[in-house]
Amino acid sequence: MVISAIIIGMILFVMLRLPSSPEKVVHDFYMYEAEGSFDQSWSLFHPDMKIRFPKANYIQTRSHVFMQHMDVDTFFYEIGKAKKKKGWRMNKAGEVFAEVYEVPVDVTFHSQFGIFTMQQNCYVVKEKGEWLILWDYRF
Repeated sequence: MVISAIIIGMILFVMLRLPSSPEKVVHDFYMYEAEGSFDQSWSLFHPDMKIRFPKANYIQTRSHVFMQHMDVDTFFYEIGKAKKKKGWRMNKAGEVFAEVYEVPVDVTFHSQFGIFTMQQNCYVVKEKGEWLILWDYRF
């Protein structure tokens, strides 16, 4: 029992000290979302996303749509491998990012409407030394 606790502690220590990466920031984002900590997930957005979704609006809308309207307590997610993209932009008029990583995510909900999976690509860019998330609005 003591050995198991030590091993788990060591694994957690190593995981917390891992360098930041595109996949890790996406993992952290969806971990916060699954916990209902929408203020913490919002903090991982790129400034362009924060303009699109003011904090209070994001927290209220995200909570309402997923947790209340769909009657979801939590969800499961799977993160795919990041792919480097060049010359990507969030929307038609947006800034062109020289280097961005596309990270696919499958989110599986157990809701009042049954079990369903939503697929979304997150785009991660390094801003002032920190990986931040953008979504695709090029429609």
